[in-house]
Amino acid sequence: MKYKNLTLIGTSHIAKQSLEDVENTINELKPDIICLELDKKRLYPLLNKEKGRKIGFKDILKIGVKGYLFSLIGAYVEKKLGQEVGIAPGSEMIKAIELAKKNKIQIMLIDQDIEVTLRRFSKEFSWKERFRFLWDIIKAFVLRKKEIEFDLRKVPEKAIIDKLIKNVKQRYPNLYKVLIEERNDYMASKLARIISFYEDKKIMAIVGAGHEEEMVNLIKKKRVDVVRP
Repeated sequence: MKYKNLTLIGTSHIAKQSLEDVENTINELKPDIICLELDKKRLYPLLNKEKGRKIGFKDILKIGVKGYLFSLIGAYVEKKLGQEVGIAPGSEMIKAIELAKKNKIQIMLIDQDIEVTLRRFSKEFSWKERFRFLWDIIKAFVLRKKEIEFDLRKVPEKAIIDKLIKNVKQRYPNLYKVLIEERNDYMASKLARIISFYEDKKIMAIVGAGHEEEMVNLIKKKRVDVVRP
């Protein structure tokens, strides 16, 4: 999607197609700035596979037990799915960083601090949602029952993404609010400032598929002071 000097692409973190989309878009667009759906705390372990900081008891107290367990389960699920298709989670972000370094393109991180997100998750995730989440995990990995079928090697079609998001919103309203709604608003605010401050630059943003349409709508509504982001 395009808006003013911003080109926004949606990716799947374990899809081979996303690696190709990122590389092709960077080569064709030749952006001056690449914005990534990452924060500093997620960037470091992504680039240093064996050097990720171990989470201690104090960290768990900061983000909450629910947030900690969700992060473990989420990482495990993403890793297992990545193994099925032979793509490590976040490979498209690594590819973007490698190409940015090679072509001397500026990188900007636009996502909310992961600790803030997990802390909000711990606070908002209800008991009803917890039981639903556990049951959905059992269905997917034990019973091998999938609600929506699609090729993990490709970025899902818009209709499938819309259906997935609608399903999350209905079954997990608080999870949707924290992981999608609030983060969309945060990233849209950052992008609004970036495209206003660097209005003479070509900017490319890489976010998870399903975020981009709502983020463009939010960016259009933002009224920002043109200050350095």
